[in-house]
Amino acid sequence: MPDIFDEVAEDLRAERTRKFVVRYAGVFIAAAGLVLIAIGGWQTLKWYHHKQDIRAATQYVTLTDRIAKTGAGATKTTDIADARSLIAFAAKAPPGYAALARFRAAALYAGGGDTKAAMALWTQLGAGDSTAGPMLRGLANLIWTQHAMGTVPDDQVMARLKPLMADSSPWHDLAQVNAAVLDMQSGKVADAQSLLQRVSADPASPANVRNLAEGLLAKLNG
Repeated sequence: MPDIFDEVAEDLRAERTRKFVVRYAGVFIAAAGLVLIAIGGWQTLKWYHHKQDIRAATQYVTLTDRIAKTGAGATKTTDIADARSLIAFAAKAPPGYAALARFRAAALYAGGGDTKAAMALWTQLGAGDSTAGPMLRGLANLIWTQHAMGTVPDDQVMARLKPLMADSSPWHDLAQVNAAVLDMQSGKVADAQSLLQRVSADPASPANVRNLAEGLLAKLNG
């Protein structure tokens, strides 16, 4: 008798399981479908971004090769035209290539005599919400300060330099040299000497930056 009861109980459990599966099969299938759709969508998105990157790389190389062949710096007019072409490309390019294109465009604008446009691009690239990475943001601000000296109030230039002078910044050596030049222009000789001595005595500073600091020190002490 216990065997019969066990068999009946087993049959009842099996029947309940069958009914449960039939009842919720649609839910299981839908859930599995959503998972597959999500995986497929992620793979498609990944493929799409990869395809975008390849397309952007090809367009960027084609554009910069053309600029190189026509001769960047040949005339101010061609520099400005090439800069505008790069800006148009950047408007539709992925963030990394857009940043590179804007850097190149800024240099061309500066070479073509449109310093205002170049400064605006460096400001855009150096902003905290810029799509450029931290290192490129720092570089953009560093270049901006180099061009801003003598035309922008010193306190505004120093405000951009100070974050770059921190030891954690990859640009701190050059930023200190820039700050020293700013001090020299303002007649703050002692402050300039202190900064330059720090750079020249730092074994981690790149050799060319140390040489630059030592040359400026010699000029101050000369």
